[in-house]
Amino acid sequence: ENRPIPEPGPDEVLLRMHSVGICGSDVHYWQHGRIGDFVVKDPMVLGHEASGTVVKVGSGVTHLKPGDRVAIEPGVPREVDEFCKTGRYNLSPTIFFCATPPDDGNLCRYYKHSASYCYKLPDNVTFEEGALIEPLSVGIHACKRAGVTLGSKVFVSGSGPIGLVNVIVAKMMGAAAVVVTDLSASRLQKAKEVGADFTIQVKNETPKEVASKVESVLGCMPEITVECTGVQACIQTGIYATRSGGTLVLVGLGPEMVTVPIVNAAVREVDIRGIFRYCNTWPVAIALLASKRINVKPLVTHRFPLEKALEAFETTKRGEGVKVMLKCDPTDQSP
Repeated sequence: ENRPIPEPGPDEVLLRMHSVGICGSDVHYWQHGRIGDFVVKDPMVLGHEASGTVVKVGSGVTHLKPGDRVAIEPGVPREVDEFCKTGRYNLSPTIFFCATPPDDGNLCRYYKHSASYCYKLPDNVTFEEGALIEPLSVGIHACKRAGVTLGSKVFVSGSGPIGLVNVIVAKMMGAAAVVVTDLSASRLQKAKEVGADFTIQVKNETPKEVASKVESVLGCMPEITVECTGVQACIQTGIYATRSGGTLVLVGLGPEMVTVPIVNAAVREVDIRGIFRYCNTWPVAIALLASKRINVKPLVTHRFPLEKALEAFETTKRGEGVKVMLKCDPTDQSP
C-alpha cells in the first residue's frame, strides 16, 4: 500500500491493476518461502494471474494507450538468447517472471510491465477472464505438447484449477472423450461442469487399479495423459494408464525425486514430456475467449477486495472452491 507508484521505462506501461488470481505457487511461497531452487530471500509481492488498465505508457510504446484494458503475461525474457530465437522463450534461464524470487508480482494497486507482454482485451472479454488467461495458458501449452487432436481420448489426473483448464482446452482441441480423476467429489463435479465426459473419485486404489478404471470408463486406454498433481502415485498411474505409443505430459510439480515404472513406459514407447509454464499462448487464449468458444467463468468461485488478501489466501490454502480472485481497484463496481 505504501510503495511509490513506479514510473514506466521506454518499453513499459504502468497499469492500475484490476483482477489478480491466487495460484497454488503464491500460497506455497507464502507458507514455505521456496519452491525448489526458487527461494524467497527478501520481501516479495505475490501475484501473476492478472489484468488491469493502462494509465501511462513509455516513450517507445505505440500499440497501447492510457485506458486500454490488458491481460498480463508474467514471463518476460531479459535477453534474446537461443530459446527466444526458437520461439521457446519460457525456457530462457534469465527470464523475468512475476512472483518468482527475486521478481515482484502484480498483486498491488499499480504495477509496471513490459508493454510487449501486455495484451489488449476485446470489449467482450472481462478483466476476470483476462486474469484467467494465465492458468488457461498452462492448459493450452500442455495440450499442445501432448498433441491433443480430433478424436483424442484424454486422461486428466487432478481436478484443481490446472486440471480443469486442461479439460476445457482438450475438449476445444477436439478430444472425443476426457476422463478426470481426483480425491474430491466437489472438484470432480466442477470438472463435469466444464466439459469432462467421465470422472473417477480415487479413494485407496493402487496406481494400476486406477489405470484400469480409466481404461474401463473410456472403453480403451487413452492416447494422452495430462498429469496435474505432481503426486508420485498419480505419475505412476499416468504411465500405466497411457496407451502404448501415447504421450504423458507432466504438469504438476511434486518432489524432485519420484519412483516411477520407467521400464513400463520405455518398452511401450510412452513418451513422457514436461512443460514449463507456457509461451505464445496469450493471443490464442484471447481469440478463444472473444469468440466465446470456451468459457472459463465457472472457474472463479470466490472474490475478495485487495484489503482482504489474507482472507483470500487462507481460503485458497484450505482448498475451498476453485479459483480465488482478488479485486485491486477499489473504484470498480462490477460484480
